[in-house]
Amino acid sequence: MNVISKYTKFIPYLYFLSVIAYWFTYINKSDGLSAYPILLFGIPFLWQLIKPNRKLNFSLGIIFVCLSSYTILAYLFDILNIVNWSQSSKKLLFYGGLLVVGNFVMSLWIIRNSIKKVF
Repeated sequence: MNVISKYTKFIPYLYFLSVIAYWFTYINKSDGLSAYPILLFGIPFLWQLIKPNRKLNFSLGIIFVCLSSYTILAYLFDILNIVNWSQSSKKLLFYGGLLVVGNFVMSLWIIRNSIKKVF
């Protein structure tokens, strides 16, 4: 049990790295060389795994909580029919729902880790 609690602090970073890797492979199939800048988004998360920094940890959490909150607001606007979305936009919102919730939860987890002084 002690081993599991030791490695749970790395789950949010591994989650974001896996999302970035999936995003890279998806874009790389269609666009090729222009997908490589996507890998730059993984540098801060990889850095947190190698050499943790509390300030970077907290700022990563805040940035992704803000981005996820913005997307959650888009979902609420869709549910309340405040904004008219096209069919393709609704399809994107539906498939991205799990990703948005996952991003929000992992971002809160990162903030909790930085407040809790896990590193």
